Amino acid sequence: MSMSSYSSSATSNEAAAYGGFADALGGIATIVLAIIGLAGVRPDALVSIATVVFGAALLIQGGAMLSEFAQFETSPEPHVAASGGGLSTLFLVGVGGIVLGILALLNIHPPLLTAIAAIAFGTALVISTPAVWHLLTSRSVESQFQTRPPMVQIIASEVAAGSAGVQCMTGLAAIVLGILAVAGIYTTNLTLVALLAAGSALLLTGSSLSGTMIGFMRSEGATTRPPVRAGG
Repeated sequence: MSMSSYSSSATSNEAAAYGGFADALGGIATIVLAIIGLAGVRPDALVSIATVVFGAALLIQGGAMLSEFAQFETSPEPHVAASGGGLSTLFLVGVGGIVLGILALLNIHPPLLTAIAAIAFGTALVISTPAVWHLLTSRSVESQFQTRPPMVQIIASEVAAGSAGVQCMTGLAAIVLGILAVAGIYTTNLTLVALLAAGSALLLTGSSLSGTMIGFMRSEGATTRPPVRAGG
């Protein structure tokens, strides 16, 4: 591997790692805002703010995953490249969620707009689940764990399956809660619960992505670092 290709790979891995860490922070912020709102502290305002925060976190997650999928362009993994189509949904829904959240903050039908955003967020989580699964279980990812102890390989496989499964189930729950909120059933509270669940899923996925990419950077640094010559 040339120095230029290694530098490009390292930069992409760093972007994915820090992007995963950033969207995990977005998930934490969404969870905190939703809990405070459910506690009765200005729920109407906090549900709008949480909507904006979660929309931004989806954008960051999409960028982090896109930077990692870019490395598969020259690899013989067509199913991984094809699964990247769900990333466009993350970007579109992220931007839409930010817009809806800002409109809600401007007091333009906040209960309805935030409930619609919750449905969109849940849909994005469901649609992007295959992309998360293929990213965390691709041959390029698995090759990084071949030299690791069997227990580490088992844990990595379980984390990949758990992250994808939880994201899908949480997305479905957010869709159902959002539909009930649009129907006028405890609108604000159900929207906050949907955001709480979606934030938890994003926290898990972001943590898995950043942890995996950081592990890759360490393994790649150890295997591709040029040997130091004696006396120079």
